[in-house]
Parts: sequence; C-alpha cells; structure tokens
Amino acid sequence: MNASRATRFRLCLLATGGTIEKTYDAHEGRLVLGQPVIEHLVDGLTHPDIAIDIQRLMAVDSLDMQADERAAVVARIQAIEQAGTADAIVVTHGTDTLATTARAIAQQIPHPTCPIILTGAMRPYRVADSDATQNMAQAIMAARLVAPGVYGVLHGRVIAAERIEKDYERLTFIERDDVDRS
Repeated sequence: MNASRATRFRLCLLATGGTIEKTYDAHEGRLVLGQPVIEHLVDGLTHPDIAIDIQRLMAVDSLDMQADERAAVVARIQAIEQAGTADAIVVTHGTDTLATTARAIAQQIPHPTCPIILTGAMRPYRVADSDATQNMAQAIMAARLVAPGVYGVLHGRVIAAERIEKDYERLTFIERDDVDRS
C-alpha cells in the first residue's frame, strides 16, 4: 500500500434501505426498494481523499424495520469498530424510524471508537428535488469533523442520537424540545 492510500480517511457506508434508495416501479405504480442507488449517489460526489467502503446490509423500508434488523445494524457496526477498518461509519436509513435506530445504536454502543452517522432522505434520490445528495454529502463531511458518538445528519443539522426527532409537519429533523427553530 502506498503512503497516499494509507493516509486516506476510511469511511464505511452501511446501506439499510429507506426512502433514499426507493425508485419508481411503473408496473406497480409506486415507489419500491429495488435496484441499489447508493453507489451511484456516492459516485456523484467529489471525495478524493476519502476511501468509501459501501456495504449493503439490507433493503428495508424503515416502517418495516424491527428489533432484529436494528440488532443486525448494531452487530455490523460493532464488527467494523472491532476490526478497525473505518475512521467513521455512515448508515443510510429510512427517515420514519431513523431516530429509533440511532437511539438503539447509542444505547448498545455507548462509547463508540468513531463517529457513527445516520442519514436518509425525505424524497428518493432518483426523484426531482430530492434531499438525498445534500444529506449524503453533509453526512460524509460530518463524519470527518465530529467526535466519536452517534448522530443524525440531515438538512444541515448534526443532532445527537439522544435528541433527534422527525418533524412530520415540516418534513425535517429537529432536536427534541427544539420545535420553535426554523
């Protein structure tokens, strides 16, 4: 391995599904989890000094995510931390239960060795005016800047797992007790 490769920031991106990865199925007339899009999304970003290892863990709508799936996310994160193969971890996740999973990770990994960032999108990557690219770029940037811990990164905010909450009215994420902020 040459010296320039050894100094690259190592990011593990765990894909779990969610709206960010949905595409329109014309046969069914609805959005579905089908062909993976995370690779395409990440390839569209400029990140010359970051080595990104994309791992597809599952393809689940977050409304269908249960304790077993959350346990699989936690187990994979623990394995990555134990192996020491990443300087940070970004988990793509559906927004409906992103806060629940973030809190589960924080409870089961109370002292992570690296930043663990959850992100997603209110609108699928392949849909016009999607927030997927913005959220992914911000999650990758936050992964390099924040201290080890568990965070949600969406819409320009970095929110600790213990305080993140989805605001269904404004279609964004807020900190608990932070409902008056714009």
